[in-house]
Amino acid sequence: MKPIRIFYFSDVFCVWAYIAQIRLEELKIAFPEDIVIDYHFVSVFGNTREKLEHGWRDRGGLTGYQNHVKAIASKFEHISVHSDVWSRVPASSISAHLFLKAVQMLEIKGLVSESDKVLEKTAWAFRESFFTKLADISDRKVQFAIAEELGLDITLIQKQIDSGEAYALLSKDFDLIKEHQVSVSPTLIFNEGRQRLNGNVGYRVIEANIRELLNNPPNEQSWC
Repeated sequence: MKPIRIFYFSDVFCVWAYIAQIRLEELKIAFPEDIVIDYHFVSVFGNTREKLEHGWRDRGGLTGYQNHVKAIASKFEHISVHSDVWSRVPASSISAHLFLKAVQMLEIKGLVSESDKVLEKTAWAFRESFFTKLADISDRKVQFAIAEELGLDITLIQKQIDSGEAYALLSKDFDLIKEHQVSVSPTLIFNEGRQRLNGNVGYRVIEANIRELLNNPPNEQSWC
């Protein structure tokens, strides 16, 4: 049986995706040979300032959103956020997503070892830097600084951006977003699009969906 392919969509500025990362790590430990996670990005915070200004206008504005994020984070012991989180509003998550797609191109081209998991490590470093250090990860200089700290070749990363290949790979994510009508971060899609889990979904729920797919032959996945 082929491994179950999971499409995982998230935004680097999404606190729920920050929280959910540990669940993905647990899944990889529990199902090392049974699942493959494809990482994609949905830019919920594509226009960050406008999103917060309009979406939180009647809920305390930016201060209300800051308090909202801190209240959420306080419920989970495995993550932390800076006391001034969201006091600085980055322009757009799209910039960070483009950079991460450039990093992913290094994996696709075999320019880095697959076992190094550079996309996963870089995405996590971005999230952690934003939520715990107030780093503006929409800024290219900050992105390169984080990549250098991880020992990545920033010249190679820049080439993926300059060539247009990182843009093309990000465009594929946009196409998948339209195809599967993704609007929430994080979103997990599996079983060829027939099953999805949106938002803050607990590990046991995700695990149960995977076990159901593993235990049911492909021709028995639908009763009708």
